[in-house]
Amino acid sequence: MSRIVRGISTLLILVGGLLGADVIATLLWQEPVTAVISLVRRAETDTRAHTLTLDRADRRILAAIHRSDARIAFLAAREGREVPAGAPLGRVSIPAIGVREPLIQGTATASLALGTGHYATTALPGEGATVAVAGHRTTYLAPFRDLNELTPGASVILTMPYGRFTYTVQRQMIVAPDAWWIVRDVGYERLVLSSCNPLFSASQRIVVFARLSAETPVGPARTGASGRTDDLGHATVQSA
Repeated sequence: MSRIVRGISTLLILVGGLLGADVIATLLWQEPVTAVISLVRRAETDTRAHTLTLDRADRRILAAIHRSDARIAFLAAREGREVPAGAPLGRVSIPAIGVREPLIQGTATASLALGTGHYATTALPGEGATVAVAGHRTTYLAPFRDLNELTPGASVILTMPYGRFTYTVQRQMIVAPDAWWIVRDVGYERLVLSSCNPLFSASQRIVVFARLSAETPVGPARTGASGRTDDLGHATVQSA
């Protein structure tokens, strides 16, 4: 009986130690269990932006569009229609807080386990409307943990198979979880980054607003009907 008691005591001490380590790791870094899950999911999934392949109809349309911004808008709308939930769209980079994360279509748990998630009901970069992106702050590698440190003037870069888009931070604010007005269109291309607030709680949302300040066409958006680029997934054009 004494051996059983000692065994149970040892087991409880080990469990308590593991729970304590989990709490400390979460406070100082991020929640380690979901971090491991996220690393495994990323290892199993190619989170680079997919190859942008165009059929003959797309090529004809692009050949008739003479301005690169119009080609970008056409390709962005096409991606929004065709990329399914959970699939990679591009990449999010925020140099000021060391973020370089995949951008995944959708904001369900499965999507956010792979990186940051694009609200599928909002526009994609280049469409001239509001683009909304969510990310965790304490779980699943916590890509937006330091979102509160972004200040006006900082740059956020979204790299897509058809273009590179730089947004300049305007402001940040704290809103209620149901404050869906933040994703409304405002007459110009705006990026909205959101996450739970405060840390370890979902009682609020921290939101960063940024305005498009530069865009660079890539691949078919740059060349029209043909070409390739080394940016994210090698955007290529093929005939169907």
